[in-house]
Amino acid sequence: MPTDADRSGAVPFDAGLLSPVTAGHEAAVSDAAVLSALVAAERALIAAYAAVGAVPDDIRAEADALAATDVRALALAGVAGGNPVIPLAKELRRTAGERVRPWVHRGATSQDILDTALMTVAKGAAGHVVAALDAVAGSLEAFARTHRDLPAAARTLTQHAVPTTVGLRASTWLRAVRRARARLAAAEFPAQLGGAGGTLASFVEIVGAERAARLPAAFAAALGLDAPDGVWHVTRWPVTELADALVQAVDALGLIAADVATLSRTEIGELAEGTGGGSSAMPQKQNPARSVLIRSAAIRAPHLAATLHAAAALAVDERPDGAWHAEWPALRELLRTALGASAHAAVLAAGLRVDADAVARNLAATHGLIVAERLSVVLGPLIGAGGVADVVARAGAGGDLAALVHAAIAEAGASGVDVDALLEPASYTGLAGRLVDEVTADHPPLEEDR
Repeated sequence: MPTDADRSGAVPFDAGLLSPVTAGHEAAVSDAAVLSALVAAERALIAAYAAVGAVPDDIRAEADALAATDVRALALAGVAGGNPVIPLAKELRRTAGERVRPWVHRGATSQDILDTALMTVAKGAAGHVVAALDAVAGSLEAFARTHRDLPAAARTLTQHAVPTTVGLRASTWLRAVRRARARLAAAEFPAQLGGAGGTLASFVEIVGAERAARLPAAFAAALGLDAPDGVWHVTRWPVTELADALVQAVDALGLIAADVATLSRTEIGELAEGTGGGSSAMPQKQNPARSVLIRSAAIRAPHLAATLHAAAALAVDERPDGAWHAEWPALRELLRTALGASAHAAVLAAGLRVDADAVARNLAATHGLIVAERLSVVLGPLIGAGGVADVVARAGAGGDLAALVHAAIAEAGASGVDVDALLEPASYTGLAGRLVDEVTADHPPLEEDR
């Protein structure tokens, strides 16, 4: 049963207790932020009327005084009509001055105001995420340069494959982050203004056809949003395209977190976060806490976007019956998740550390067999595929790889092979260094070498 505190709103429903990845990073998408954006949208509508010459320009100053602060009261009052804009408009009219009152919410439908407010909130939140991605990218670029030539074991399907470099692995993360950042930075945030059925008929009656046609762009300009290319009450691309960009960003951060979590395992120990998380029962542990939190976000984000796509696909008529309503919490939670994940990733990338000894130890774990692919390429023509397979099998059973290679070459009567160089992992990293340089802009693109 609800307690008195629950009914009064004194205890917040969600303070982030069960969402540590977002705790402390949700202010930009809080209910208070949404309410502020709703009020800003109502003010902007009056400013738009002034911009098209429908009301005196000095009325904007009076419109700026419109305010509402009781989030809980509006939430409860909004149940009856299915959204908070209905009671908000009523409250704003009640407190507005005489000149402003007739223009509050005039001609608009609730969806115009709520969609526009959510775009305002989303634009602000996305800006924070882009800034965090920039910080991640800057740290990864420096990290990749620093460890450009540090050879490490590449792993495919969980097993050692061939040598790579720590710098190349980081540059792979960096490319993903940069691409996601570019997509999110290019997202559009259009205002919404169509009236009850998306025809702008009410605005035509109020200000005439020509002024009504200019009103949506003026409305968007008053809020710093994109001018809509049309009414999008049931064409929800602004929401789904933004969702996809956010998920791509969280995906890129999830890749980093997964690698860091794996490579910081006790038995691997190649990477470590700048600050480790503790354990309530095991004081010796330094858990990769930020990686864990980022991974939790990466698991959640795609499913939130799926809800938004489902809502877009199920929008009907000129106003969705439930699909629109399902968007609001899903979009807000996706923004919240991206805010938290990107903030933690910025700290993670800035403090990431490499244990070069552990990297070298793991690289040598298969006693040279990490260059087995190279042996096939170089020795195959000399001793045959069967000979290479025999060398690898005997080395895998515990034989000395260098001795086995020397013996196989001698038996085949071959010469001119520098076995020590052949078995050196650091000399079998291909174009890793140049690939790092390409990403960190220290070298011309690879195409110029061809």
